[in-house]
Amino acid sequence: MTADPVAASADWLRAVRRGGTGREHETALRDWPRGDLRAALDTDDARLALWTNVYNAAAQSVLAASPEAYSEGRSAFFGAPIVTVAGRDLSLDDVEHGLLRRSHPKWTLGYVANPVAGAYERAFRVRERDPRVHFALNCGAAACPPVAAYTRDGIDAELDAATASYLDTEVEYDAEGDVARVPRLMLWFRGDFGGRDGILAMLREFDAIPAGASPRLRYRAYDWSLDAGNWG
Repeated sequence: MTADPVAASADWLRAVRRGGTGREHETALRDWPRGDLRAALDTDDARLALWTNVYNAAAQSVLAASPEAYSEGRSAFFGAPIVTVAGRDLSLDDVEHGLLRRSHPKWTLGYVANPVAGAYERAFRVRERDPRVHFALNCGAAACPPVAAYTRDGIDAELDAATASYLDTEVEYDAEGDVARVPRLMLWFRGDFGGRDGILAMLREFDAIPAGASPRLRYRAYDWSLDAGNWG
């Protein structure tokens, strides 16, 4: 068993992809001493990689075992504790909005942080939000990006690749109408991206719109139909 929780999370995800449970890796993460976890998560790269892998592995595990859980109500699916890391039971919402988005509740569009986040969340959340993570998380919806395993040393390039691929697929630029149709994720988490200016800067950076363009933004509908097992 690896001594690195980030590697353990990637191994769990890869095991699920192969049709297994990855139970030994899930158990290792459950029992990881908190002091050791804190020492291992010494950079935001490590934190991003760990929590992205944990989110995707937990979601895909539940969908593989009980796909009906997805159709029984999104509030329950996202809000029920389904994974334990270092003794703390976590829901998908806990992982995404508490740990990966630095305690920004999902209903605030990314502009307002939770002022009363708990001690565990404060200890293990990212230090700075990275909007690219929205193009790495997969809850099983058809509009979600493909699932991939992320590494502490390679996550910057890996998130760039995931972002470029997702935007290439999901952004439609109409030069004549001066409109860009963009993923709804950019509306739901507008503050994470830095508002309209930040969204446009990202679209230019990843060649989704021309370098000098500043189009109006239209947000595409999100396809919530179940599409589990969308592996990259």
